[in-house]
Amino acid sequence: MHATQGRSAGLGLALVSAFAFGGSGVAAKPLIEAGLDPLHVVWLRVAGAALVMLPVAWRHRNLVRERPALLAGFGLFAVAGVQACYFAAISRIPVGVALLVEYLAPALVLGWVRFVQRRPVTRAAAVGVVLAVGGLACVVEVWAGLGFDAFGLLLALGAACCQVGYFVLSDHGGQGSGQGSQGAGGPGAERAEPPHPVGVIAYGLLGGAVVLTVVARPWGMDWGVLGASAAMNGHAVPAWLLLGWIVLLATVLAYLTGVVSVRLLSPQVAGVVACLEAVIATVLAWVLLGEHLSAPQLVGGTVVLAGAFIAQSSAPRPPSGPVASGPGTPGLPGGECADGDVSTGAGGGFSGRPAAP
Repeated sequence: MHATQGRSAGLGLALVSAFAFGGSGVAAKPLIEAGLDPLHVVWLRVAGAALVMLPVAWRHRNLVRERPALLAGFGLFAVAGVQACYFAAISRIPVGVALLVEYLAPALVLGWVRFVQRRPVTRAAAVGVVLAVGGLACVVEVWAGLGFDAFGLLLALGAACCQVGYFVLSDHGGQGSGQGSQGAGGPGAERAEPPHPVGVIAYGLLGGAVVLTVVARPWGMDWGVLGASAAMNGHAVPAWLLLGWIVLLATVLAYLTGVVSVRLLSPQVAGVVACLEAVIATVLAWVLLGEHLSAPQLVGGTVVLAGAFIAQSSAPRPPSGPVASGPGTPGLPGGECADGDVSTGAGGGFSGRPAAP
């Protein structure tokens, strides 16, 4: 009875997280079109969320001493890199297209595993990669000579690469930790306790805010935009309301509900729900921003998500180390897998997220 209630609660929280993450680009784009630089919008999002998460960071302050490389990588790649590239991309191409391009991250991770680490991948994983790439060709309309801004597509691909960068750093950290524990206590020694995912998120946001402050230089931002209105598909919406949406709903709420949902669900179920983020983002952009996708693009997007999920669920994972070296919970960089490991996400989180942008 309790297990069924837990799964139901986990599913509900996972849906809330997917909706929250999926709305980040929809809320950010009107602010960008109102005159804010994409980097300034990212800085507002990350700095605001970091401020809200300060009490959590203080509670898990031991992570600064125990896992500095993991926190630095999460802040630099999964927070600052992913979100800066994603928000810059949606300033040039539709929200749904940018997020679907970002879903190439699982395929890129498997490419790293196969060709750089020279570890075997399953046939199902290879099929997932082929599906993701083929679906993406439909999304960007390659037969029309790329129907979207090429630089915008490159920025979205950069967001996917930043997710892979965090995976690589986590993989290195996990292997190092595993070797250290074996060296101290032998093969039978107890594995080090994994870092708390909410603590990793809090410090990732703080680190990302520091990096983005240097890059975005917010002191030059047109602060007057936040006191005015932004146009959302012909309707005026207060800019401060959109900013609150981005910070509180699309970042803080999205991360926290995502972490709790993964604890209550299996990674496979969480992965299916996480893939809904791209669908939600596309539908919201269609309804609220008037960004319509063609039938081939919608079909291609479905194929991309199917391929991404197959690639994620088929990725190999070695058993050692407190940081999982394969992509675990899709769409939630730093999410906690069923075995308690902290892993990289492959979705939007961080969509414009974890990893999520």
